[in-house]
Amino acid sequence: MKNIGQILRELRESKGLLLREVGAELSLDPTLLSKIERNDRMPTKEQAKSLSDFYGDKKNEVIIAWLSDKLVYEVQDEDLGLAAMKVAEQKIEYLKTQKTK
Repeated sequence: MKNIGQILRELRESKGLLLREVGAELSLDPTLLSKIERNDRMPTKEQAKSLSDFYGDKKNEVIIAWLSDKLVYEVQDEDLGLAAMKVAEQKIEYLKTQKTK
């Protein structure tokens, strides 16, 4: 399974772009982008949104990877983490049905 950093690096490399080119386009420090791609740092919500917009054809893939990495980071060391995520999934489904009423 790929994490957000791996996905972003692959997307950048597949387009033949350098870190500094992506950084200049998004007004992000190339050093920060490098840390994100190496998974030394998690992008903020705003950075993830900017990157997903930049890699438009893979927008959903970037956002899903960012969200899933955030969830894993929060619950990975919890004994009941997986059970809690299953309950959270049920809650999300319930809230979706409430919004449509």
